[in-house]
Amino acid sequence: MTRLTAAFWVAAYRRRLELHDIPAFVVAHGDDTAGAVLVKSNTLDGRATVFQRSFDLMSGARVWTVLAEGAEADCDAAIARQRGFDPDLWVIEVEDRAGRHLLDEDGLAE
Repeated sequence: MTRLTAAFWVAAYRRRLELHDIPAFVVAHGDDTAGAVLVKSNTLDGRATVFQRSFDLMSGARVWTVLAEGAEADCDAAIARQRGFDPDLWVIEVEDRAGRHLLDEDGLAE
């Protein structure tokens, strides 16, 4: 199975968010081909959730899991730690008061 490049996935994800009038920004531009992606869902009230892609051990499917959740400063610290391990990491910040991030929609786990 052919995998999407990170840059292509990020562009498609941002477009999908745009179609739902959900602002999103590339906070850190990772490796275009194979960079991992973190998504920070910012509810604009001082709280956030950071999602990372991982594999479901039972099915082998790619899924989004919570890396950090709570105070925005704590989430930013978790992102900084991850970027310290992986400088090729992409970070996308989604800003939506309702917490919409669309990661639970079909096609976004690839």
